[in-house]
Amino acid sequence: MSPITTASGAIIRLARPDDVTHILRFINELADYEKLAHEVVATEEKLTETLFSGKPAAEVLIAERDGKPVGMALFFSNYSTFLAQPGIHLEDLYVQPDQRGSGVGKALITSLAQLAVERDCGRLEWNVLDWNEPARQFYRSLGASALEGWITKRVTGESLQAMARMLERAG
Repeated sequence: MSPITTASGAIIRLARPDDVTHILRFINELADYEKLAHEVVATEEKLTETLFSGKPAAEVLIAERDGKPVGMALFFSNYSTFLAQPGIHLEDLYVQPDQRGSGVGKALITSLAQLAVERDCGRLEWNVLDWNEPARQFYRSLGASALEGWITKRVTGESLQAMARMLERAG
């Protein structure tokens, strides 16, 4: 993806390894906003390894204003068996507070939609916290709809380890 200059004056580009410091700062700022700072264990080293290795687990779009990173969209590929097409899952969309309402968030997510179309994806999806009404309104304004009837499930940490050991016990 070539850098895009938006009508709002932001430049949207794919992240580079030298963006890791900004990415981690955005992750921590987002976690503070979401009241989840206690869950962040990411480090610059781990982000470099997982985002910029030979087989990256995710990608990041960076929004810049006046040469300064002001937001990001961290995403990864997924797959729909029903569509038989890849998709994109937006893990985190973050814009610094002083840039909100300036078009940066819209530039990030519409750039991601454009990337999804370029990659022949069947869908772009993400989760939003139920209490985050400003984000929910923002997404509705872009035409996004909630998936009724779906509940996200997650297994992490020791529960994930325990689940993996269940296979050993079954044999």
